Amino acid sequence: MRVAVFSTKNYDRQFLQSAAKTAGHELVFFEPRLTLETAPLASDFPAICAFVNDQLSSDVLARLAAGGTRFIVLRSAGFNNVDLDACRELELRVARVPAYSPDAVAEHAVGMILALNRKFHKAYNRVREGNFAIDGLLGFDMRGRTVGIIGTGKIGAVAARILAGFGCKLLFYDVVQNVECAPLGRYVSLEELLSESDIITLHCPLSLQTYHMISRAAIGRMKPGVMLINTSRGALVDAPAVIEGLKSGHIGYLGLDVYEEEAELFFEDHSGHVIQDDVFMRLATFLNVLITAHQAFFTATALEEIARVTMANLTAFERSEPTRNELLPPAKS
Repeated sequence: MRVAVFSTKNYDRQFLQSAAKTAGHELVFFEPRLTLETAPLASDFPAICAFVNDQLSSDVLARLAAGGTRFIVLRSAGFNNVDLDACRELELRVARVPAYSPDAVAEHAVGMILALNRKFHKAYNRVREGNFAIDGLLGFDMRGRTVGIIGTGKIGAVAARILAGFGCKLLFYDVVQNVECAPLGRYVSLEELLSESDIITLHCPLSLQTYHMISRAAIGRMKPGVMLINTSRGALVDAPAVIEGLKSGHIGYLGLDVYEEEAELFFEDHSGHVIQDDVFMRLATFLNVLITAHQAFFTATALEEIARVTMANLTAFERSEPTRNELLPPAKS
């Protein structure tokens, strides 16, 4: 089956092409993001493959459907960028990769905690400049610290196991409790987690309920000097509110692998241009902020699994077979 693949880089092509040869699919790669302007590139393709910052709004979906597309395969777990109601109306099927490597994302989150705590990024730059002073690099022992994990699905559970190994006291918040996490800590209300945690790490999906869950009010309930880590979705965090928290010192450390307005920034080289996003640039000025460009997922293991499951989803569609990875939007009332 011919598939239009959007938002592709060399590493995408490498892993997807290898898996496609085995599965027998023909992939046509497009570097631009999928938007209303680029949607015509998918004309006459029965399927398209999209990534996290591709736009799958109702108008884009309508354009895809008009061009003959009937299947959308996401090479990501999140699907907050997809208008599922519009997919149902247009009779478009959608599938995702629900769990490509929980270890990759959880390990990145813990790596950010360690880097911010022990200031590896600062120490690296100092030593390269011949400065071997350790003033200002003071950290804390992880053992005995209280870590709040918001979202205890597959990624949150892996993070819990890693942090339990450090001897941390773990608090969990989720609408559904995970039996794997229960022996490692205790489930509490969101309010208790915010007020009792020294470190808070986000591992929940983006929804209407979780949008800007880290708000001014939520930050106000946190411990002074708290460490906040987000490797999930950028819009979980109200960035201007976080900037206020950083300026006041209420937030002592911030680690971001995602950003609400990242679509125009991440996965591209902007080093030769002036970045126009004032909020992002303000965040980047704080010495106690560590930002990575949506790379938590970026391991060979994860990319191999993304490619494998993506091809399996395409094969299931081609054969008119069901797949447990398919997203079925609720029927309209």
